[in-house]
Amino acid sequence: MSDEETTPFDTRDDTNLARLKRARSLLARYNATSADDAEIRRGLLDDLLGQAGQGLWIEPPLFCDYGDNIRIGTGVFINLGCVILDGAQVKIGDGALLGPNVQIYATSHPMRAEDRIYIEDGLPRYHTTAAPIIIGPKTWIGGGTIILPGVTIGEGTTIGAGSVVTEDVPAHVFAAGNPCRVIRSL
Repeated sequence: MSDEETTPFDTRDDTNLARLKRARSLLARYNATSADDAEIRRGLLDDLLGQAGQGLWIEPPLFCDYGDNIRIGTGVFINLGCVILDGAQVKIGDGALLGPNVQIYATSHPMRAEDRIYIEDGLPRYHTTAAPIIIGPKTWIGGGTIILPGVTIGEGTTIGAGSVVTEDVPAHVFAAGNPCRVIRSL
């Protein structure tokens, strides 16, 4: 994805800092729960996420920036160690399965240093960009996969463990690798 296709935003403005602090507080509570705390977990997810479908199960620990940009459908299972940088909207469709340590990065920075770093009040600051990510229904994202900004993964697709998804992946295929590429139709 080129820098022109992303939306710039300031992670350190008062609004985003408040969103970040709110999310960190909810995540600390969520990540301290046990499997016996299903009702508590559900309430925390309802407070944290922009949408939490019925039957959603997320194994702690979970990490995200804001939470309110995350929309998760029904019957989704997310295994432990998931990281979602949600500077832009992240949608995960009904029935999706995410393996352990999946990383979803809707947030990034410009490639060129002079576009990325600037000095304000004598301190370095960073321009941040974001682009939405869509993970279609009934997908399976293998453990350790990294999904980059602006990517759409089609319905019923399987992404092999350890893949780095840099571009859109169509529906009903098996794709894997770094960079991730279609291996075969399903």
